[in-house]
Amino acid sequence: MVNTKKIALGASATAVAFGLSLGASGLASATETTTPTATSSATAVDATAPDGGPSDGGRGGHGHGHRGGLDAADLATKLGLDEATVSGALETARDAARDSVGTTEGERLDHAAMESAVVASLAGTLGVDEATVQAAVDELEAEEQAARSAAVQEKLDAAVADGSLTQAEADGAAKAVELGLLGGGRG
Repeated sequence: MVNTKKIALGASATAVAFGLSLGASGLASATETTTPTATSSATAVDATAPDGGPSDGGRGGHGHGHRGGLDAADLATKLGLDEATVSGALETARDAARDSVGTTEGERLDHAAMESAVVASLAGTLGVDEATVQAAVDELEAEEQAARSAAVQEKLDAAVADGSLTQAEADGAAKAVELGLLGGGRG
């Protein structure tokens, strides 16, 4: 019974620590305000929902899809195209996808439908095969997920090192993140 309580307490503490760290990192990145300029590398696939709010359903950029948006420069590199061309096409594709996917008041944005619409529109605009664009988007998402997983693992390792968690508790929390049971996973 005591062991069960320790595991539950450890998992709860991990979830709270993880949530706080994600909130702090989100807050830190949100404080970097700059005057908007026409730079092509800051273009996002679905950074905002049709109503102008975050497309992630208010989850602070965590969950499935392009959390902080798809970077035009990274996509251009993956596709072997000019960044300015991809940036313009990405903005056009995002706008077209918003119009085609659309949601009603109170309805959550369907991220899979949004991504599919963006990929299809982007492929048409760029004259690139849709499968090639989807593969590039998938690679970028996998890289983003790997970076998030590494950051979570680093925090868990630090918690084990400082005695906040046992290795077993950290392993359990890492598995929960991997399964999407806690934020940052493949959910």
